[in-house]
Amino acid sequence: MPPLPLLSVRSRMPGSTSAAVSELGGRRVVLVESQVDRHLGALRSTDGIRIEAAATLARRMRLPLVLVIASAGADVHEGVPALHGWGLAARAVVRCSGIVPVLVAVDGPAISGPALLLGLADHVVMTSAAYAYVSGPNMVAAFTGEQVSPDELGGAWTHARQAGTTVDVVADREEAFGLLANLLDYLPDHCDELPPQIATDDPSDRPTPEAGDLLPVGATGSYDMRKVAAAIVDDGALLELRGAWAPNLLTALASLDGRPGGIVANQPQAIAGTLDIPASQKGARFVAFCDAFNLPLVTLVDTPGFYPGKDLEWRGMIRHGAQLAFAYARATVPRLGVTLRKSYGGAYIVMDSRFMGNDLMLAWPSAEIAVMGARQAAEILMRRSSDEEREQFVADYEERLLNPYIAAARGTVDAVIDPAETRARLCSALSMFESKQERLQGRRHDNTPL
Repeated sequence: MPPLPLLSVRSRMPGSTSAAVSELGGRRVVLVESQVDRHLGALRSTDGIRIEAAATLARRMRLPLVLVIASAGADVHEGVPALHGWGLAARAVVRCSGIVPVLVAVDGPAISGPALLLGLADHVVMTSAAYAYVSGPNMVAAFTGEQVSPDELGGAWTHARQAGTTVDVVADREEAFGLLANLLDYLPDHCDELPPQIATDDPSDRPTPEAGDLLPVGATGSYDMRKVAAAIVDDGALLELRGAWAPNLLTALASLDGRPGGIVANQPQAIAGTLDIPASQKGARFVAFCDAFNLPLVTLVDTPGFYPGKDLEWRGMIRHGAQLAFAYARATVPRLGVTLRKSYGGAYIVMDSRFMGNDLMLAWPSAEIAVMGARQAAEILMRRSSDEEREQFVADYEERLLNPYIAAARGTVDAVIDPAETRARLCSALSMFESKQERLQGRRHDNTPL
């Protein structure tokens, strides 16, 4: 159902937008909607003023800000004042960041300035008819000579798969409102409030042997991490975000014993669960979001490391990989981790290891925590040895180093648990860390490695 208006904002001002305090999924929000039937939703200076007023009201009332965008950009008939209006709107939305959730639904065009509002939001939903880009097909053709359609350049599925702009693609505006309402179920109204409890009849001590059964016998076999996460969380309910983008890393909202939280997990079904640039960006953004709105983090680890390659290194793997490390290192919410299978090298540290400030690190008996796998170590350390000597080295390496009990003895892992105990352990830990607080150092802001 579309949101129910409760109080209009700047309703007498002309323009192609409306703003109101509304009700969405039983929650009060400040809602701004574009009216695409008015000059294709082109934004005038008055629209910028209205969006600024709505965002300021959301921040002051501590209510989520929801924007529904269908706009062809700034109104060219008005000229530069329309650009000034967009600047006012952008500044006000930025001031909401980290204070109240900022959610966007795109149901039509989002071109130029309005498209950039998508990048300022916490989460974006696009309908199948939506498209968004900063420079359109004509501009692309004029500058590069390449002919491209609007859908190919900035269609909803392009943003879902290639750019990671949208968390999902839905059929229409009503479904978009439904997904946004579902998102709000896991979120507080503002940063100084805990997320609402979610009703569940799922026992907190329910055994989860099926989670362990999903692991293949061989160390290189694949499996679906979604099924592992679903076996652990309440009622098997996962709200996966950006599932089509960077599929080698799973990010989802779920609850454990009624407590909403964020799930970050390597996905062995996609490039073996290695970390690359998109996965690092996806994970960092999600971790920062969860930390901003008091959502505890559960990290499920099964990764052989960072994906190697000249192209990735040239595109800034160091900077982007550091984003994920940075996000975890500064997060102050409860942080729990489970190593299921492989956890190697730099990716082991980045995936919220104990030495990144993790609160509780568990491991299954199948876990392998090391600088690298036995075969890779043999290629480096035994490259001049015979095949027989290499095989002996591999067997010895696996026995001495690739087991979680060595990690537990060194304090890297708090406990080695049976997979059937995973849900019970995590629920118990979340209850224990519910009152966790950290004193933050006073400073203007940190300097994220963008």
